[in-house]
Amino acid sequence: MNIMFAGFFGGWEIVLILAVVLILFGAKKLPELAKGLGSGIKEFKKATREVTDEISTAMDETPPPARRLPANGTPTQSESQPTVSQTPPDTKA
Repeated sequence: MNIMFAGFFGGWEIVLILAVVLILFGAKKLPELAKGLGSGIKEFKKATREVTDEISTAMDETPPPARRLPANGTPTQSESQPTVSQTPPDTKA
C-alpha cells in the first residue's frame, strides 16, 4: 500500500494537501479533527474485533444433541406434548 501511495503523491503534493487542510480548518480545529478521527477508527476496530470474536465462539460451540425416539418409533409419555382441553364457547340465543 505504501508503494502505491508513494507512486501517486510526492513530497510537494503532500505538503500542498496539508497546507490546504490547515487553511480550511485552521490550526485550532486540526487537533480536534485528528482526535475525532482517531476515536472513530478505535471504535471501528473494537466493533470489528467483537464481531470476529462472536463469530469464532459461535463456530466453536457444539450444537445440542438430537432427540432420539424409542425403538418402536412412538414418543414416550415424558417426551409427548401435553394436550390442552378446550371447551366449546357458550352460545346463547
